[in-house]
Amino acid sequence: MGTVHENKQQKQERLLETAFSLFTSKGMAKTSISDIASAAGVAKGTFYLYFRDKYDLGNKLIARKSRTLFDHALARLEQERPSSVEDQMILLIDDLLDQMEKNPMLLRFINKNLSWGVFQNALHQTDTADNYDYLALFYEMLQMDDSVEWDEPLLMLYTIIELVGSTCHSIILEKNPTDLAHYKPILYRNVRSIIHNHQHPKKKTP
Repeated sequence: MGTVHENKQQKQERLLETAFSLFTSKGMAKTSISDIASAAGVAKGTFYLYFRDKYDLGNKLIARKSRTLFDHALARLEQERPSSVEDQMILLIDDLLDQMEKNPMLLRFINKNLSWGVFQNALHQTDTADNYDYLALFYEMLQMDDSVEWDEPLLMLYTIIELVGSTCHSIILEKNPTDLAHYKPILYRNVRSIIHNHQHPKKKTP
């Protein structure tokens, strides 16, 4: 039973990594399910045992690759442990940007195909080995300072993601209008401003 389960996992893994290679080299639109199955060395029917279609596979790839990025950033956060919420957010963003600058192929795939819904799903996945729920961790982070209350924290996260996502595409991939090293301090000032605009002092109970 264990061997059968392992073989299934190996086939799924092979399909995912093969699809990623084809999606990043040819593009998702020009990659067929037959292309993926053939390159992975499995029958086309085997593909449908794991994925509804190539877009389902693509969404799962985005979630997986995104979680890999978050795992790396979280490990850095655990190591450095900044004391404030905004410093933690900046550290996470800084690590993610550095990773994506080093891997433009991954960035191009994620950035081109990412939607807020897929991103939120990636944050909220709990099927990794360490069983992290990244969205829950985000809310835990906001509870660090018990003197502060948060207005629309999910919308705050959305706004920051949109800002950082635009930065990734324009500045990392196109180096327009400047490079990442020059833009980082400006970006982080704006992120801090967004965070400040979503928090207010907690009312003291009488």
